[in-house]
Amino acid sequence: MSVVTPSATSIPAMPDEPLAPHGPLPEGGSVRPVTRWGTEVMHRHNQRVTTYDDDLRRLVADMVATMYAADGVGLAACQIGVDLAVFCFDCPDESGTHTVGVVCNPVVVLPEGKDRNLDESDEGCLSYPGAFVECARPDQASVTGTGLDGEPVSFSGDGLLARCLQHETDHTHGTVFGDRLSTKARKRLRKAHDRAAEEFPPGWPA
Repeated sequence: MSVVTPSATSIPAMPDEPLAPHGPLPEGGSVRPVTRWGTEVMHRHNQRVTTYDDDLRRLVADMVATMYAADGVGLAACQIGVDLAVFCFDCPDESGTHTVGVVCNPVVVLPEGKDRNLDESDEGCLSYPGAFVECARPDQASVTGTGLDGEPVSFSGDGLLARCLQHETDHTHGTVFGDRLSTKARKRLRKAHDRAAEEFPPGWPA
């Protein structure tokens, strides 16, 4: 992601053709530096997307290029310093099936009552690279919003995909997953981040 996983081996092999229910991800973008936690744009509600044009498509193409360069499974616009409520993703579900998509102005829908089960897997963030800690989230999620042309889109999934959809929607609301952790877990996360700092210099991954 922004959500990332502790190791590449934890992500099932990507099929030749991922599911793209609302079309493929835009290509031809440029890799940009990832914006880090602590930057203002990361901690406020991002502006709604109201214009669907070539500028938006170029922005998302850059987001896609940056996500892949950083070995992430999702990325929000604020993570490259842009105050706009949009994210892209390429992420496997519990079965290993990859889905790709772009969501503007996302709204997440989570199970309630007896259908709500928490997954306490490790979570990481490209904007706080090199650090992972358990973060409890519902094991299923759906997101609705609009696509690059303003058309309605929706995505649903379980496993890592459910976590990704929640994590990226959080970013558009100014929430980082560290905000969801206990004080003790945040301290563990900070220590892991500091140990890995040299691997992720300023400007990474551009």
